[in-house]
Amino acid sequence: MQVLEIKVPDIGDFSEVTVIELLVKPGDHVNIEQSLITVESDKASMEIPSNAAGVIESLLIKLGDKVSEGTAIARIQLAGHSEQSLSVGERAQTATATTAIDTDAAAKSTAATSPIKLEAVSTPPQTAMPQASTSHQADAATLLLDKPHASPSVRKFARELGVDLSRVKGSGAKGRITQTDVQSYVKGALQSSPSSTEQNGISASGSGAALGLIPWPKVDFEKFGAIERKPLSRIKKISGANLHRNWVMIPHVTQHDEVDISDLETFRQALNDEHAKSGIKLTMLAFIVKAMVQCLKRFPEFNASLEGDDLILKKYMHIGFAADTPNGLVVPVLRDADKKGILDIARESSELAAKAREGKLSPADMQGGSISISSLGGIGGSFFTPIINAPEVAILGVGRGQMKPQWQARTTSFEPRLMLPLSLSYDHRVIDGAAAARFISYLGQLLSDFRRVTL
Repeated sequence: MQVLEIKVPDIGDFSEVTVIELLVKPGDHVNIEQSLITVESDKASMEIPSNAAGVIESLLIKLGDKVSEGTAIARIQLAGHSEQSLSVGERAQTATATTAIDTDAAAKSTAATSPIKLEAVSTPPQTAMPQASTSHQADAATLLLDKPHASPSVRKFARELGVDLSRVKGSGAKGRITQTDVQSYVKGALQSSPSSTEQNGISASGSGAALGLIPWPKVDFEKFGAIERKPLSRIKKISGANLHRNWVMIPHVTQHDEVDISDLETFRQALNDEHAKSGIKLTMLAFIVKAMVQCLKRFPEFNASLEGDDLILKKYMHIGFAADTPNGLVVPVLRDADKKGILDIARESSELAAKAREGKLSPADMQGGSISISSLGGIGGSFFTPIINAPEVAILGVGRGQMKPQWQARTTSFEPRLMLPLSLSYDHRVIDGAAAARFISYLGQLLSDFRRVTL
């Protein structure tokens, strides 16, 4: 019977995701693409499927474990040595995987029966570094031991905040440093005195230490009355850290404007009446996304990301939109919005919003955005200052439309018009005020007379 290890596939930029559910147990028969475990990433949960059919021999992980791409999660006895028991990507690897497992088992058997004690082979063999002296071997070993144990994504996160990982204590398996560890370290450093912040391994350029912030106030709230402690959801903890970083590290400027959408609202209602039987509901978001595409074509610096001294101009147009969920805000991304019509955008945004509320967004659903839209029109309010969703360089905030008197030159009188408040936050390192004013002005022209979108 052939045995194969099933590993976590590519899950995007996420690593160290938590196992929150085991969907199978040893002895269970599974089919290709059948879900084995459920993991929770920063902003969503996802199921990891099997890439082979057979019987689960053993599970290599347990609830609460952290897994990343390539982590072995189960061993499966392949069904009947059949080529159909493997997915296409695994068929060529079966012989190698089986041989490796058999060799490992043989090695363990030999070790168990061998009279050689473990202490006798505890020192590294001389063949490991044939050209190195004993002192060089010791130096290399010391370097390996001193290197902080963290994934590439956590190292990148630490670099962005200016954190020296050698000063961070890891809470993961074998002392592995997680993103939460870095966040906790930064929080502790910011609450310490400004003079000690630099000494704690956080550079002034990455943490805001140069601002000379006083320590965060410590208050015994219970002495004022009854309280209730409620832990933040995982989404709010992760998004909160991201928002804090973005607000501190990006020089935000927000441009406000009001747009007359009276004619567009009439058009939207008419389209909804026409498509009532199809189940498609057109919201104002679909029209704003379509208009945003035209704006990105005219102002490509808004469809960009800053990477060091280089500006990365994107040729694709993926529009993110903030979705309200019971656990906090997430930002699913409408891919290739420039290649979709209004009805397709409305349908897809509705499906993504539903997945967000159910916690079923995959990492791919939330990556690769060109620019984001945060619409509070369904709740209320007017102008606000949306925080840029790094590494994007701009975000559009949309409030609730209100009827207001507007001067009409053609009738030389005031008329009631539906005005939509817009708030455009932009990264001032990339976009100057004049460009932002032209962008939001052009967006207003498109929404006021939607026929311009076809030009």
